[in-house]
Amino acid sequence: MRDFDEDTAFLGDWGPYQKLIFILLGLSSIPNGYVGMAMVFMADIPPHHCRLPFLNSSSYGGPGYNLSLPTEEVRGEVILSRCRRYAEQGALDAGSNQSSERCLDGWVFSKERYVSTIVTEWDLVCDDEWKTPFTVTLFFFGVLMGSFLSGIISDRYGRKCIFFATLAVQTVFSLIQAASNSWEMFCVFYFIVGLGQIANYCAAFVLGCELLNKSCRVSFATLGVSLSYAFGYLCLPVFAYFIRDWRMLTVALSAPGFLYIPMWWFIPESPLWLLSQGRVEEAEAIIRAAAKKNGITPPDVIFKRDDTAQLMEKDDGDDQKKYTWLDLIRTTNIRNITILNVIIWSIISLTYYGLSLNTPNMDGDPYLNCVFAAGTEFAGYTMMYFAGRYVSRRLTLSSCIFFCGIMLLLIKIVPAELGALSVTLAMFGKISMTGAFAFVYLYGTELLPTVVRNMGLGMTTMASRVGSMLSAQIAYIGTYNKVLPYILMGCMSIICGVLSLLLPETKDEALPEHISQVKPLHWFCKVKKSEGRNRKEENGCSSSKVEL
Repeated sequence: MRDFDEDTAFLGDWGPYQKLIFILLGLSSIPNGYVGMAMVFMADIPPHHCRLPFLNSSSYGGPGYNLSLPTEEVRGEVILSRCRRYAEQGALDAGSNQSSERCLDGWVFSKERYVSTIVTEWDLVCDDEWKTPFTVTLFFFGVLMGSFLSGIISDRYGRKCIFFATLAVQTVFSLIQAASNSWEMFCVFYFIVGLGQIANYCAAFVLGCELLNKSCRVSFATLGVSLSYAFGYLCLPVFAYFIRDWRMLTVALSAPGFLYIPMWWFIPESPLWLLSQGRVEEAEAIIRAAAKKNGITPPDVIFKRDDTAQLMEKDDGDDQKKYTWLDLIRTTNIRNITILNVIIWSIISLTYYGLSLNTPNMDGDPYLNCVFAAGTEFAGYTMMYFAGRYVSRRLTLSSCIFFCGIMLLLIKIVPAELGALSVTLAMFGKISMTGAFAFVYLYGTELLPTVVRNMGLGMTTMASRVGSMLSAQIAYIGTYNKVLPYILMGCMSIICGVLSLLLPETKDEALPEHISQVKPLHWFCKVKKSEGRNRKEENGCSSSKVEL
């Protein structure tokens, strides 16, 4: 039986049909680039101090506040206390040893940069300051759940259905989120937005790879959705610069989602998925419509009924051997690969999102810093496109992670007055980690065997979401010590770089199909397990094999 690519080879490589699918699905990833990162501005913490009613002033730094508030040191700078006030109100003698108390009448926030954020809306400062990073953590928990559920739902109900459903969820709930009247309500909707955000991105990725042929898939995966995501990220600081109110910013970022409604009539269902469901006539209709767009006359019979019947029979036979999550740790080689992937993916995700969310804590203008951070996405993805073609997998991944770690650790020795140099080092580190973040998907696909590849990628993707959840806490540390987050992420990156050197090389090699074909780790002093031993381990667990 021929495969799907052979059956549809008559469509050509880059006709109007392929271009339309590439562009539309690529553009659908633009909102994903700013939905998650919008909290960089929506949850930023402006300068603030206790409100003192007896001074009759609602503006930040009004007359009399400097004598009515104690001082504290933050990042080496002495400022008015943000969370304490003198207990004896009206006693304007700052030199006396007065006792202090927490803010009892709320806070006054600076409006120099923002009209409002969720911090100023619900006073998420001082004792409630933990709520800001927790909000971001909840979003990434939604992303984690979305990455787990999207594949299951997509396999059952179809790629197109889940793609548009999650796009609607992301758009509608973002708009509802703008009307939140409490922090708790905001968090619930933000969690749901996280569910839709990653599910929409994954659905677009899978749908594009299944609708396009082999020659287009690599470009779509590395440049199509990735560069569109980067463009969306670049749009964020532009919107945020002109819209300083968090509610209006949320509405402005959500509204473009409605522009994707007409795509329903241009994006077809995946013929591969339809064939797997036995819906041959629908799959053929989609291929014939694609051929018409390309100006090509399709053959009278595209998918032979005998072949599709064999496919269905084969699928039924596969039920005799069901692979489970336990197969990812069944033999020595695949257990080592699984454990290493979980660790590496977690650290890469933590560092990538940690650098992105830490933008407001960097020296300089946060809007320009965000533009630079978005620019690193373009550089990182483009770099990986060429590296994936010409450089070994191990060298590419490990060098990217090592370089990022070194750049971040160098920030520690940069003098305080050279803030621009610190930002430059952080951006160079982010370029490398962005490349690693995109490249690890390709590498992970090549490391895992076909029989458990989806489960393996699902597990490592979930592990990466745990890292992204922790990234919010790393960025929160930067509120008090701007260097410590870089030290933590730099050290973890160096460790991750060392671990990535243990992974086997996969460039220009056939994808493993069975667990017995998984390569051993690349130990620096020989020790290699024989394939016979791994085959024996796998045969000991099951009496039958699945041929895919």
